[in-house]
Amino acid sequence: MNLIVAADRNWAIGKDNKLLVSIPADMKFFRETTSGHVVVMGRKTLESFPNGQPLKNRTNIVLTKNRQYRAEGAIVVHSMEELLEELKKYPSEEIYVIGGDSIYRQLLPYCSIAHVTKIDHAYEADTYFPNLDEMPNWEIAGDSEEQTYFDLEYRFILFQNKDPQKL
Repeated sequence: MNLIVAADRNWAIGKDNKLLVSIPADMKFFRETTSGHVVVMGRKTLESFPNGQPLKNRTNIVLTKNRQYRAEGAIVVHSMEELLEELKKYPSEEIYVIGGDSIYRQLLPYCSIAHVTKIDHAYEADTYFPNLDEMPNWEIAGDSEEQTYFDLEYRFILFQNKDPQKL
């Protein structure tokens, strides 16, 4: 299983249920990487999308405790057990965890690859991603050249989990 995230230098990923910054190259990378695959998210992440609609050209799976929650065009599950059972239907390399923070934290041990857009800036934030640099089982497997968007510097970093849990 994979995950994809954009994080600032403090591993912050959001504020008020919004991304910290929108970088066109990062958005393009996200679109191209996840298109045609399975994306796993929490309810608030889905609701943060334009019109709260599932992402096109992807199988959208939403985890929420709210048993009344429905999302047209998405598979809705209500527990971690139900989610893991649903994910067994898909090849692991086709699955991308896309947030938010509690979904990332719950599924991180199962992920073998993390695509991190690391932004060299510290934002005011209320949502954070676990610091992979401090986790011994995660190592950098790839790193892009530094990119810039106006005065913002960022890079695409590929992390690999040396010992992911099996679904």
